[in-house]
Amino acid sequence: MPKGYWIGHVTVDDPQVYEQYRQANAVAFEKYGARFLVRGGAQEQLEGGGRPRTVVIEFPSVEAARDCYHSPEYQAAKALRDPVSVADLVLVEGWAPPAA
Repeated sequence: MPKGYWIGHVTVDDPQVYEQYRQANAVAFEKYGARFLVRGGAQEQLEGGGRPRTVVIEFPSVEAARDCYHSPEYQAAKALRDPVSVADLVLVEGWAPPAA
């Protein structure tokens, strides 16, 4: 079963309220086994458009990533984020090399 990844590009308009979202989303992320690989570090736009903040979150499976997004815990956190940010978020299936 491949891992699942959330890849988000975010513009934050109110960092103080966004911090409340970050604290609230921890409940869902712990429940669904999420692990941050990228969390708003320095970035360089090489092609196309983008947003100032990039986040990559790994989940144990695509199903866990999908379930987390639709969970009441995450949707409650997202309700804090929505008024103070604009986000592009995709769920991506991970890749594993073929068995040798």
